[in-house]
Amino acid sequence: MKLSTSKTIAGFLIFAITSFAVYPAMAGEKWKTIRIATEAAYPPFAFKTADGKLAGFDIEFIDAVCKQMAAQCKVVEQNWDGLLPGLKGRKYDAVIASMSITDKRKKIVDFSNRYYRDPARFIAKKGADYQDTREGMAGKTIGVLIGTTHQEYIEMNFPEAELRLYPTQEEVYLDLTTGRLDAAVANGIATEFGFLKSEQGKDYAFFGRSHYEPSIHGEGTGIAIRKEDSDLTAMFNTAIDEMRANGSYQAVNNKYFSFDIYGE
Repeated sequence: MKLSTSKTIAGFLIFAITSFAVYPAMAGEKWKTIRIATEAAYPPFAFKTADGKLAGFDIEFIDAVCKQMAAQCKVVEQNWDGLLPGLKGRKYDAVIASMSITDKRKKIVDFSNRYYRDPARFIAKKGADYQDTREGMAGKTIGVLIGTTHQEYIEMNFPEAELRLYPTQEEVYLDLTTGRLDAAVANGIATEFGFLKSEQGKDYAFFGRSHYEPSIHGEGTGIAIRKEDSDLTAMFNTAIDEMRANGSYQAVNNKYFSFDIYGE
């Protein structure tokens, strides 16, 4: 016996609604345990305390977002240049390491919606008479973290500068303070609340303007996830929205910053 058109449509709607209701629960069951990689060399976002414990905004954000998803999360330390290869190789399930969402990276992995935004800034010794222009940095030696949007930005916009690449941000700052670099480029928030507030960075300062080019720096900072794990991406997106709404994001933000780093 054939069903009437109205009964067929009603049945389809019931199925669709039921499926939508069950899917998040099924995804939640699948992702009760999530392995999350980070790089612990980027204060105030991720660093190690004197007793070797992980700390920083990213680390507390991991705790908060996992709590929001009712998931058990295991944090895995990984050097910056190995983060995406390790994700693709299934060493962990997601990367929360202040990674910018860019078109280039989106060809390799998926990203959650942003969880903060941070423009690039130039840093040099206080009193250095440098101009953050193509002509002003010609012949200057600039250090950046390898594989970052800063590398691409300097290569494209400051071709007359000598670019030096480093595996960790700590090594960039070390060579800056020992005089091997004229300047460095890094995320403004991380530098202001990390390096520039440290004993190591007390004689250094920003110069020039904030640098943010969407085609290079992307949409903001997001959580990297394998393309095939779209259900996990959806879980993170929902959790970020819920944290913004219920105040748990602001609670973590306010422990480290005097303003909302989520951005406009």
